[in-house]
Amino acid sequence: MKEKEIFRKICAGDESALEVLYKKYYRMMTRLVISNNGTEEEAKDIYQDALIVFWQKATSGKLVLTSKISTYLYSICLNLWRKELERKKKLSNEEKDSVEYIDVDQEERRQIINDCISQLGDTCRRVLTYYYFDGMSMQDIAKKLEFANTNTAKTKKYKCKKKLDELVKSQYSASDFLD
Repeated sequence: MKEKEIFRKICAGDESALEVLYKKYYRMMTRLVISNNGTEEEAKDIYQDALIVFWQKATSGKLVLTSKISTYLYSICLNLWRKELERKKKLSNEEKDSVEYIDVDQEERRQIINDCISQLGDTCRRVLTYYYFDGMSMQDIAKKLEFANTNTAKTKKYKCKKKLDELVKSQYSASDFLD
């Protein structure tokens, strides 16, 4: 399948063309992350996230491709990996600078999280519960919640986790976690 045909099919929402794209550039995109201090698992995640970005832009009808698909995907992967490295560096610095807190009783922590999860919408509640408490795979969650595919479930989990983090931060302070 030629690039123009792949792009046309993706713009039309053809997931089979996305699978072709995934396989075609998998090695190139994952090598980018691995060769820049990433693990194979991180490389897979970055590539999947890049494909989600590409898919969303292409299916919105707003993407005008002025380069090869591989060049466009490579730049998305590169930007996502840079952001991830910055996030890791920030977390590492925060760990070094953080004050030692006395660990909260496990039951109290669970209650705080459950309270915040209960404030989320039904879909977010279910996605997070299935993933974190029931240990379900993203593929199983996608089937159970009738999402289009695993990538949709992964994106939904990411957005729901972000909402949960914001809720916890808005309702609780660091002092709430001290004994």
